[in-house]
Amino acid sequence: MNRPIVQSRDGITLVGGGPVSKAELALALRIAPRIVAADGGADRVLAAGLMPEAVVGDFDSISAHARGVIPAGRQHVIAEQATTDFDKALRSVDAPFVLALGFAGARIDHGLAVLNGMVRQAERVCLLIGPRDVVFHAPARLDLRLRVGDRLSLFPMREVTGRSAGLEWPIDGIGFAPDGMIGTSNRVVSSRVRLEMDGAGMLVILPRGRLGAALTALRPEWTPRAA
Repeated sequence: MNRPIVQSRDGITLVGGGPVSKAELALALRIAPRIVAADGGADRVLAAGLMPEAVVGDFDSISAHARGVIPAGRQHVIAEQATTDFDKALRSVDAPFVLALGFAGARIDHGLAVLNGMVRQAERVCLLIGPRDVVFHAPARLDLRLRVGDRLSLFPMREVTGRSAGLEWPIDGIGFAPDGMIGTSNRVVSSRVRLEMDGAGMLVILPRGRLGAALTALRPEWTPRAA
């Protein structure tokens, strides 16, 4: 792997070209103050009155205005077309975690490609923030502190099995697959939820208000401040 374009001891906010609300961006930057844009996400960052530390992508959607305003040294073109701009940007940063905005709520094919990228780079802690949800790849073991009644959905991107505690409908003994059994709209029945997965490929979907709980579970050393 080539040297990362951006290295950080803090979390990184990664912005795509899809819709990004002021509330979402403010929330992410309080937690992950360093900002990187994926291609057309540069225009979203500039529109918010901010300057990205780096822009990564094939540059087929960034505006001429953004290319003229952002210093050339911060523009990193990766021309290959085998991966998405999200995938290019995610593999180009080195940070404890990434909060991804502007990748949900627009085109369905783009959203599916991002979920695919999260599984392909499952070793990276990346949380996708949408208008109502936070999505992340499930590690082998996950201990979440949630509220009774919270929605917790599981969506497999590969065939995968696992076990759970604290859910209304336990997942033990179920063979999940994207073309078979899925686990959407489960419900939390205990303040402590445990998930154990037998392999990679499972996405966890929580209400956006549980971003802090998700990040604490994925990065226990992180101190909650604003989620």
